[in-house]
Order: sequence, then C-alpha cells, then structure tokens
Amino acid sequence: KQWYQRRVAITAGGGLETRLEKLEAENTHLFNVTNILVKRLAELERALDGAPVAAAKPSAPAKPAKKEESDDDSFKFDDSDEEEDEAPKETEMQRMKRLAAEKKAKADAEKAAAGHQGPITKSNVIIDIKPWDDETDLGLMEKEVRAIKMEGLHWGASKLEEVGYGIKKLRIATTIIDHLVGLYDLEDKITEIEDCVQSVDIVAHNKI
Repeated sequence: KQWYQRRVAITAGGGLETRLEKLEAENTHLFNVTNILVKRLAELERALDGAPVAAAKPSAPAKPAKKEESDDDSFKFDDSDEEEDEAPKETEMQRMKRLAAEKKAKADAEKAAAGHQGPITKSNVIIDIKPWDDETDLGLMEKEVRAIKMEGLHWGASKLEEVGYGIKKLRIATTIIDHLVGLYDLEDKITEIEDCVQSVDIVAHNKI
C-alpha cells in the first residue's frame, strides 16, 4: 500500500511536471504573440498619426518641366526712335474711302476733260494747314493730306513753320491742272481730316 501510494505520487508528480512544461511553452508563445501584437499596434498608431511605418527609399526629385516660351516672354519692347516715327497703318475704312475718292476724282476728271475746250493750264498753289494744338501729330496730318488723290493734282515739297505758343503749321506746295482741280474742292477734302486739321488757307496761287 505504501508502495502504491508512492507510485501514485511519482506518477502524479510526473504529470504535474509535464503540465508545467506545457504551460511554460504556451506562456512563452503567448508572450511572443503579445509582443508582435504590441509592435503592430504601435505601427498602426504611427501610421494614423501620419508617420511612415517603414522608412521608404528617397525618390529622385522630379525634373522641372521645361519652361515653354510664351508669346509674352518672347515679346520685346523696342523704344527706338524708328518705331516711334513709324506711321500708323491704313485701316480698312480709310482704304475704302481713299479708293472711292480716287474713283470719283478719276470720273470727275474724265468728265471735265471731255467738256474742256482750249489749252490746258496749270498752277502752282501753296497751302497752309493749321493743326488743332501742339499735340497734333503733324507727320500723320501730312500723310493724310498727301493721301488725297485728284486727277490733275500733284503734291510737292513741304515744311513746318512756327505759328506761336509751340504750335507749328504745315506749308505744302502743289501743282494742279486748272480745269481738273477746283481749289474749293481741294480745301474741303483737306478740312475733312477733322482729327488733325483746324483750318486751311491758300497762301499763293500762280499760273504756270
């Protein structure tokens, strides 16, 4: 009986030792799993806070896009006197008016020539054209005057003369065929340049 009890105690003791070993192994496993979970949780918290979970390789900086040259960049301002002195281009309306005037002048001249009898006479006429003020572009005014076309009208030399208070007038010479060009008609055409011309005076009228 004593031997049996001792055998049972030994057997029981062996079973208890085995269980303890299993418990220790399980405890070790749970400890490792817990550590893994704690690390994963910490990584998740950092990710939620905006911190990277793992260090990423630095990416190469993107190459700056090639700057395209725009029209504004390529545009250059040129303050040269040549560009300032360049006369403005003729507008479509001005061109139409000029062509209509030339056509009318040609028709009038043909009509006058058909009804004219006797010798053809010519005259030299000097005209003074006064601007509105000292800010009037005299170069543009002369260009507009010379753009007047009439059959038998030929523009000659011109010059600028001082009027006073810094204002200058345009004095321009012309040769006309008397029976083709009426001086009143010529004055009216010059006066129609309203933006530049204030008044027109016939300074001299000499037969050739």
